[in-house]
Amino acid sequence: MAMCDASELNLGDVAVLGLGKTGEAVADCLLDNGHGGRARSVTVYGGLKSEPGESTRALEAAGARVVCGTEDIEGHYDLAVVSPGISEFSDFFASAAAHADEVIGEPELAWRESPERWVGITGTNGKTTTTTLTRDLLRAGGLSAEAVGNIGTMAVGEVERRAPGEWLVAELSSFQLATTSRLHPHVAVLLNVTPDHLAWHKTMENYAAAKERIFANLDAADLAVVSDGDEWCRAVISRLEARGLRVCHLLAAGETPADELPCAAWERPDGTLVVREDGHDTVLVNKAELSIHGEHNVENALAASAAALACGVDADDVRAGLLAFAPLEHRIEPCGQARGIRFVNDSKATNTDAVSKALTAFAPGSVLILLGGHDKGTELADMASDVAASARVAVCFGEAGERIAQALEAQGSALEVIRAEHMEQALDAAIAQARPGDVVLLSPACSSFDEFSGYEERGRVFKGLVAQRIKAMEERQ
Repeated sequence: MAMCDASELNLGDVAVLGLGKTGEAVADCLLDNGHGGRARSVTVYGGLKSEPGESTRALEAAGARVVCGTEDIEGHYDLAVVSPGISEFSDFFASAAAHADEVIGEPELAWRESPERWVGITGTNGKTTTTTLTRDLLRAGGLSAEAVGNIGTMAVGEVERRAPGEWLVAELSSFQLATTSRLHPHVAVLLNVTPDHLAWHKTMENYAAAKERIFANLDAADLAVVSDGDEWCRAVISRLEARGLRVCHLLAAGETPADELPCAAWERPDGTLVVREDGHDTVLVNKAELSIHGEHNVENALAASAAALACGVDADDVRAGLLAFAPLEHRIEPCGQARGIRFVNDSKATNTDAVSKALTAFAPGSVLILLGGHDKGTELADMASDVAASARVAVCFGEAGERIAQALEAQGSALEVIRAEHMEQALDAAIAQARPGDVVLLSPACSSFDEFSGYEERGRVFKGLVAQRIKAMEERQ
């Protein structure tokens, strides 16, 4: 069982909501009786569809009480720790709030256990790339650093093995931030806010407010890095500056800061990346030297650089780290080439804004884009306009395929729109239309649950299909 440092008094009677990896990790942390334990009692509520099994038996053997098959909390708890998949507007959450003095999430618990040297990163898109790059830039500067949070490594798990002086770079989802109260990173980054997860948050205002909670406890010694690329973020900047906080304005492509702006990060007209800290400009690298492409990745690189510099990394080490960084899996990931046709896996693009950003990585007119999957019901007009302006062919597939196809055709452009039933048929249709110099891009704008277990499976299946097609194309040459 994992150990949590005894940084606070005993937490009392604790309820843990959810039997997934988050719930199990939290329970493990609280149940570490070999090191004194962090709670007087731990009760794990699995939820309505949960059933006893190997994991529940292991938790019970460690000292927890496990309740399956219900979302009705009984008794009184000093604290409830809720998994991120459980909406704050759900009956399950409400039941916990009615029976506990406080309801928090796993990152909040981890921060309370070990609050020093945190960087927090959020946004609708770009979180994982920016989190990973920030960690790598800290390491390039000789600092111990680990990426935690929504990126996959539980923060509570890292806390127990945290080395002295180690930085935790936390990717924080809106779900996780909605249940924070004391979380206080030294650097907090907000990359963008565009419509997503509205079924969980109920309104766009709730979603944006959850993102903004990353800044709730910052003070004058900290740094907020915020994009000015959308109206939601610009409103956040105004509120942060009204509090007297240091705010690094993450400028959109083509913008330059006013001389009197003390903190900013931007791209010069020649493509050079620059970060200004308290009036001092640090010139970094040219975007052409980066292995990650697209204007959104320029912003991600600027945000990570600003965070690393604020944590004390030397400019030369930031430059070296930027040049060494490679694309992450499923995020504009090159996955092969044949007959002059490139194949790119951007399966992580599960919303329309991510697709619009991905298209900036390629020359207009060279893209054959695969769009579709599980239909979130998202508004499509802005993305359709961007696809029509940048792509030559769009192949629409899956549950959302027909609605996307109709939105594209409504643009009245020269874009060729093709319909396919599944992703494999969409890939073959794109290959049939591709010519040397083209890019076949999977950037679906949808979640994958109509055909796959998640964007990771979708991306790996796509790469496997591409490998098969490339082999066949080479054998026919």
